[in-house]
Amino acid sequence: MYKNKSIEGKNNICGEKLAALRKQALPKMSQRAFADKLQLLGIDLDKNAIQRIECGKRFVTDIELKAFAQILGITTDELLDES
Repeated sequence: MYKNKSIEGKNNICGEKLAALRKQALPKMSQRAFADKLQLLGIDLDKNAIQRIECGKRFVTDIELKAFAQILGITTDELLDES
């Protein structure tokens, strides 16, 4: 049976990149601060959801992906780039 997971068995391909970019942001952004910024864009995610996304345990919608990119000032393609 086919499962919607990456080759590594994760539920998304942007989580690790999201974590790295969030930590590189100036000033450095905590998961809670990131969740607060998402709330301002109308995306209802909390710190725990961000943690699950970053470790690949939660699927990401296209709406959430777009908001992540907007907050980080990058394109959605950059979040999806696995290199």
